[in-house]
Parts: sequence; C-alpha cells; structure tokens
Amino acid sequence: MKWHIVAFAALLIAGCGKQQEETYQPVFSERGANEPREYVVGIHPLHNPKRMVEVYGPLIDYLNTAVPQARFRLEASRNYEEFEKRLYGGQFDFAMPNPYQTVRSLKYGYRVFGKMGNDEMFRGIILVRKDCGIRKVADLKGKAVSYPALSALAATIMVQYYLHTHGINVNKDIENLYVGSQESSIMNVLRGHVAAGATWPVPWKTFQQENPEMAAQLEVKWQTGTLPNNGWVVRDDIPPGLAAKVGKALVDLKQAPEGRAMLERMGITGFERAGNETYDPVRQYLKVFSETVRPVEY
Repeated sequence: MKWHIVAFAALLIAGCGKQQEETYQPVFSERGANEPREYVVGIHPLHNPKRMVEVYGPLIDYLNTAVPQARFRLEASRNYEEFEKRLYGGQFDFAMPNPYQTVRSLKYGYRVFGKMGNDEMFRGIILVRKDCGIRKVADLKGKAVSYPALSALAATIMVQYYLHTHGINVNKDIENLYVGSQESSIMNVLRGHVAAGATWPVPWKTFQQENPEMAAQLEVKWQTGTLPNNGWVVRDDIPPGLAAKVGKALVDLKQAPEGRAMLERMGITGFERAGNETYDPVRQYLKVFSETVRPVEY
C-alpha cells in the first residue's frame, strides 16, 4: 500500500502591513499498484494559496474525470519565487504560468499547448485611493508604488512600462515595493502604505466582490494595453497524446453548466488551444521593456 500526501502548511500571506498564517492539513489518498500515474499541476500565484485551492481544485477534479488514464494533483506555491523555482526546475508536469513565465519556461524543457482566453482582460491596472489627490501620472514622483512581484507581467512589468511611457523614470522617480501577492498590492494602497498599487482585472474583480466596502474606497486610475493571457505548458517528456487530451478537456470545459461555473470563478469564459508562437508578442514586449526600463530575462 502506498500513500501520497498533499500538504499546504504554514503558508504566509502578506497584506495590510502584517502577515497572516494559513495552515492546511494533509489530505491522504490511497493509490494501488495499477492506478494511473500521477501528474503534478502548478498554477502561478494568481491568488493566495487558500483561494487558489478553492478556485482551481475543482478544475483538477474535472481533469481527473475527463482524462481517466492519468491522475492530476494541484500544488499551490506561496509566492512567485517559489513557483518559478519549481517551474524552471522541471518539477511541474503541467503548469499554468503567466505569459512572462510561459516564455521563459520554453528554455527549461516545456512547450505551450493551451492558454486562458479573454486576452482583453490581460492588462495591468493602477489603483489609487479616491481621496489621495493623485490626478496625473507625474503626481506619483517621489512616492511609493506596490506590485505583487518582479516577474508579474500584467501587474508589474506592463505597469512599469506604462509609467515609463508616461514620463516616470521607474528606477529613480518612485519607490517600487514588491509585496508578494495581488491581494497584498491592493491592500497596501487601501491602507495608505503606498500612493498607488498595481494589479490586474481578475484579482481586482474578486476583491470588489468579497470586500465591496473597502473596494469602494479605491478607483482604477490607469490601465495598460493587453497581451496574450496566461499559458498552459507541459514538460517535453510528457506523452504528446496525454497533453492533447488535457488540452481538449480544458477547451471543452465551457460546454457544460458546471464547467462554466468553474470558469466564472476563474474570471474567464474559457480556455483556448495555443502553441509556442502564440507568445511571440510577449517575447517582443519583454525585449523592448528590457532595453528601455530595466533588464529582464526572457
């Protein structure tokens, strides 16, 4: 008898100027000798780990039903750094990285087989308090701006490029604070720790739904252009036939009411097929950003 353990323990979520500890108890499942092989699925930190499991756990259950010849297990990462270490180390069999991580993963033995739809939503937004007195981008000079992480594409890189193209020297004119999560970036501006906070539409919409009174104190002051949405990648040694089945299951998710309910919780209307070339615009964007704002690997 063999036991597999999935544990989410002592994950620290930063927000409101303090840390809150979330503890997840182990979940045990028995696997017999003839059971299908288990594949690890990683999702980049769109949300804190607790919400990640709530939103994407049902997707993993769906894949286990739709692709019965395999077993899938979700592993949530506490922050971008941890997710990227595991992704670039080849620890995920399947993963949904952000577009920047998607491009980089191709150098570490992955290929693109799908993506999130709704590219019109993949943009950075800059939040300010309604009572802050910030009227134009130049008003941010000498002030602090929060972001989730250095490698967050929409909520950091695209926002910093927007500021650059609107007269802000990102490296000199403002203080850049990388606070660990989308929620923490929003809360930092709400609490007045920064003059502006960067995020992207999906976590902002979630925050508005769950905290309407707090969200009412904030406004989206500026937003960036768009790029292809988050990708789905698979490690090169995974059988192509299995990747094709997973891709089809993701695309078919929108066909059933329960699938559409899952997608609604994710903030999208569906997944799409994609290939490495889908992310050529992201690679070009990163090239320009690296040459004009600050160096990034891509």
